[in-house]
Amino acid sequence: MLSLKNLQKSYIDAGEKHTILNNVNLSIMPGDSISIQGASGSGKSTLLHLLAALDKPDSGEILLTSSGESCGTNNKRPNDPQTLSHDITQFTEKQADQYRQFKVGLIFQRFNLIDCITVMENIMLPAKITGNVQHEYIRNLLNALGIDRHINKLPNQLSGGEQQRVAIARGLSHQPPLLLADEPTGNLDGKNSDTVSKLLVDTCKKLNTSLVMVTHSEKVASLTQQQWYLNDGRLSQI
Repeated sequence: MLSLKNLQKSYIDAGEKHTILNNVNLSIMPGDSISIQGASGSGKSTLLHLLAALDKPDSGEILLTSSGESCGTNNKRPNDPQTLSHDITQFTEKQADQYRQFKVGLIFQRFNLIDCITVMENIMLPAKITGNVQHEYIRNLLNALGIDRHINKLPNQLSGGEQQRVAIARGLSHQPPLLLADEPTGNLDGKNSDTVSKLLVDTCKKLNTSLVMVTHSEKVASLTQQQWYLNDGRLSQI
């Protein structure tokens, strides 16, 4: 699905160059669950931003396979950027937007739900934007995450754990082949963190959705098929 090849990323601070990603290589296959650990500032979020085409590396490639089916979806569309380019680091801004709309789901530590609309409206946003609203799929997703009874509530009427479940459903509502999660349980207590992280991994497994999750928690990381550690700009498998 995605192959990271020799990724380099640095930044300049006070005239000094700091390398944050150094020759990073990683293969992400359909249905893989991958966790990335590392100290604060080690480049974990930067790596997710590159995978989401929100940023570009200094050098290297992120290759997206050209087959819609091999990317984990049968909903290939004429304007899908995968038909335009195989290296997402070379996407135009428009192509990057299309890639995120059709191929990527995003989950954030702070939920980022819209408070003035209902839970269901939050969840349906990505599906409506892509025009890929599958009502039976959405119902099954809500049931799997245990939030079907909350669909008419506003996000601020839910607990933190419930809000993160809504964020997971939103990230998966358009059936993306890739889900990127940045510290998705970082704002939850221990019990909720365990429950939500297991739900996240199990749901992605059932949907054959590739999951790349940044986490500080060894316990959360242990739920994924592959565990990687980012240190001094380099990825090493645990």
